[in-house]
Amino acid sequence: MFSKANKKERIDPDQKALYEHAHARIKQKKRLMWHFIVFLIGSVFLIIINPILGIGNEFFIKDWFVWAILIWAFLFFIHLFNVFVMKRFMGKEWESAQLDKLRAKQEKRIAQLEQKVEKELPLPNEAAQESDIKKNDTPHQTPPEIE
Repeated sequence: MFSKANKKERIDPDQKALYEHAHARIKQKKRLMWHFIVFLIGSVFLIIINPILGIGNEFFIKDWFVWAILIWAFLFFIHLFNVFVMKRFMGKEWESAQLDKLRAKQEKRIAQLEQKVEKELPLPNEAAQESDIKKNDTPHQTPPEIE
């Protein structure tokens, strides 16, 4: 009555899969938001250390912080593209279709290998096996007793 072993899962597998997928999407969007916040703080920091504090004025590029921010913005847009565009085209449906393709390919390959093995090393038919068993089925004789 009060045992822990009798607990049954209340969520069916389809609902659980949907929940896990939604949880993964929320995590992706949360990471994207953190990336954006770090990008803003980092950009402000780069702007402060170069023009205001004069750190890095001896570099061969005068306004290096602009290039650093542009490269970081490019990486942020790649992240944004990956979360909102690529996940739609290459989401759960795409993954399951690819998985089905790979399974079919593997099953086809296994069938080919089984045919090849059967062709190269045919098993004797069942009738021959039964006759071999009957030939070898002699009554066991016990060794004579030594006194």
